[in-house]
Amino acid sequence: MPAYENRYWWSNDGLRLHYRDYPGREDRPPIVCIPGLTRNARDFEDVAARLAGEWRVIAIDLRGRGESAYAKDPMTYVPMTYVQDIEALLGELGVSSFVAFGTSLGGILTMLLAGAARERLAGALINDVGPEIEPAGLLRIRGYVGKSNTWPTWMHAARAVAEANADAFPGYTIEDWLVMAKRLYRVNSAGRVVLDYDMKIAEPFRVPGNEAGPDMWRALARLEDVPTLIVHGALSDLLSSPTAMRMAEMLDQAELVTVADVGHAPTLSEPVAVAAIERLLARIGEPVAA
Repeated sequence: MPAYENRYWWSNDGLRLHYRDYPGREDRPPIVCIPGLTRNARDFEDVAARLAGEWRVIAIDLRGRGESAYAKDPMTYVPMTYVQDIEALLGELGVSSFVAFGTSLGGILTMLLAGAARERLAGALINDVGPEIEPAGLLRIRGYVGKSNTWPTWMHAARAVAEANADAFPGYTIEDWLVMAKRLYRVNSAGRVVLDYDMKIAEPFRVPGNEAGPDMWRALARLEDVPTLIVHGALSDLLSSPTAMRMAEMLDQAELVTVADVGHAPTLSEPVAVAAIERLLARIGEPVAA
């Protein structure tokens, strides 16, 4: 694992938010990695292991996740507030150009950032999400998000993660499930293994419409001239193949890659995804970042 610094920034409403800063070349735009709804910066450890040094990788914890502060008002756990948080970080760092890697909710935020910070967006990766979200996937997520579980050991947590995600990752071994568990859970002060997010993130998510922003097709269209990679899990219940293909067709500089035998969401460590990321970054070139 490459070295990184734990750093923090402040949201507009006074929350102390966390990101991992993996150093990289200063003549390239940083890669800002944005995780999914219940996930955190640890999800991008493999991405950072491959790219750090050549690229600066900034892996963020959204508010209410990981080492970021929990919000006093749970109704701020919505996409537009997350975008404002990310814009505050970009402003604090003085970033004039960046690449966004967004998984699931992070992909929605990437599309919204294309509208909010289009002139700074050098490239984008949208991982297994689109302007239209499949009802089956939403139903599954609403069924588990915000439900607290605790476990006595990491093995217990890994087996619980395996039971819940077996359909999405049919080829996983217990070692793979342990890795996933350690990214999703943490050990609390009582020595129990617990989910590493604020259970209250579920409150606005359960309100229809709050899982995305308004008119997401219009938001996606802002990526028209931006080098973009769309990653689709072949077994995904959140992003359908027709929606993924429509996304790729409407963007002149988009590449669509489907990861076989994987559901929601690919980890971006699959060989086909790794190769596609290399092609994306080669297309972006080396504009100078502030």
